[in-house]
Amino acid sequence: MVKARKFVVKQAFKGKPKREDYEIVEYELPPLKDNEILIKAEWISVDPFQRVSAHTMVVPYDQFGYQVGAVVQSKNLKYPRGTKVVSFEGWCDYVIVNPNVSSRSTSYYDTIYKLPNLQGLPESLGVGTIGMPGVSAYFGFLDVCKPKAGETVVVTGAAGAVGSIVGQIAKIKGCKVIGFAGSDEKVKWLETELGFDKAFNYKTVDANKALKEAAPEGVDCYFDNVGGELSSAIMSRMRMNGRVSICGSISAYNENGLFDYSTLPKATIVTPFVLANQLTVKGFTYTSVEFSRWSKAFDDFIEWIKSGQLKAPEHITEGFDNLYDAFVGMLAGENFGKAVVKV
Repeated sequence: MVKARKFVVKQAFKGKPKREDYEIVEYELPPLKDNEILIKAEWISVDPFQRVSAHTMVVPYDQFGYQVGAVVQSKNLKYPRGTKVVSFEGWCDYVIVNPNVSSRSTSYYDTIYKLPNLQGLPESLGVGTIGMPGVSAYFGFLDVCKPKAGETVVVTGAAGAVGSIVGQIAKIKGCKVIGFAGSDEKVKWLETELGFDKAFNYKTVDANKALKEAAPEGVDCYFDNVGGELSSAIMSRMRMNGRVSICGSISAYNENGLFDYSTLPKATIVTPFVLANQLTVKGFTYTSVEFSRWSKAFDDFIEWIKSGQLKAPEHITEGFDNLYDAFVGMLAGENFGKAVVKV
């Protein structure tokens, strides 16, 4: 018998997730059945969507999310021992999966796939740039914003897992890139390490005035990870036929009534700017991208990273028991790039 551990959310989050909202459950796994595999987690992802999706869950539930793991036992010929896999099995150190059978009500998250050939790059990227966050950045930006060389792109949450990649893709495509982040240290990092043309600390600047100086002719593309008043200010500075990709709204994720209009914080209306400048505004989640398209993003990322055109920054926390700390730290903006836990 193999002893496993998992994080269970035992009570609904009220505001920021608290340690007492979780418990670590230890249990024994049964012997493998035909077509099943036993996966040992090696890298586990912590992501903003784990907070927002909590609003739709009924407690208790196992904490979901992506992980990279190794097959340590197998009764499935397609997944022999030693195979590295990416799965949506969440915060557990061992798990038994039958890749041939759906085990969840939402079939999209049943996807288990072999870790792409990373050509020597870190396997942790399988839950980062060469995983779901990379897919969100790649298709959320290129499909929705359709950037053209010479255009001005603004990214919020620019130092996070998705925003840091979007800004670099925009530079590769020949755009001027302006980022907003939550500290002076991140601002400096974006400009000196990732090549952003300009970055601002949204906590200490007037975003409208900052953009008026940094982008006097206006903004063509806006990739929004944050929402709220910051987004209203940025959209007020957009040019005719500008495009907005809304990939996140982290400013409101800890609100208890996230999907209840009456409880959400209010921001300046943007409809006058949308109307006058004929803006295209589209919400985007990676689940809208067919899995067959993911490999295109992965191939480009591997090429860009190996050629030095793109950096894949990671904020690594060590230890299974520290998953909660990594999660709340990420929600508080402590991470530079992708937050991931080494099990």
